[in-house]
Amino acid sequence: MKKLFFLAAFAVFGLSTMNAQDDTSSQTSKGKWLIEANTGNAMLGNTGFYLSTSDGVTSYNIGLDGGYFIMDDLALKAGLGYGGISADAGDTSTFSYRLGGKYYINSMIPVTLDLTGASIEDAEENPMWLGIGAGYAWFLGNNVSIEPGLRYNHSLNEDFTDEGVFQFNVGFALHF
Repeated sequence: MKKLFFLAAFAVFGLSTMNAQDDTSSQTSKGKWLIEANTGNAMLGNTGFYLSTSDGVTSYNIGLDGGYFIMDDLALKAGLGYGGISADAGDTSTFSYRLGGKYYINSMIPVTLDLTGASIEDAEENPMWLGIGAGYAWFLGNNVSIEPGLRYNHSLNEDFTDEGVFQFNVGFALHF
């Protein structure tokens, strides 16, 4: 009877160890989801968080990005944002969107390529940028990461904005 009990315990231990070894999925594995909030920039139509007040003019934005990992380390992303400018002369609202991809080199270095645009209330022309960025992902456990990074945005509208805008972002992401 002792041998049977020992064999059963050994089998349970062996199966549980094998199961633990097979769990090689990471935060950036195929089939995982990503929800991201970033700091933003008032010059860009953005899907991040931004608040600025100067000389009676307040600019704000709130938004989120979401993504799905179609393969290990590669997520397709989309984002939406809403913001505006409040001033004595009147208020203007902005709706922003972002479509693109994010690839994690060695599952730690996020590189993004995306198209960001905005629809500004009563504007004759709406801005659009092609952006590329890179940073570093600090994973705080299995579901949270902090991702500071640099980004360059090339304007696709010659008359609307400057040719390019550099920005420093800090992203906060949930992985599940």
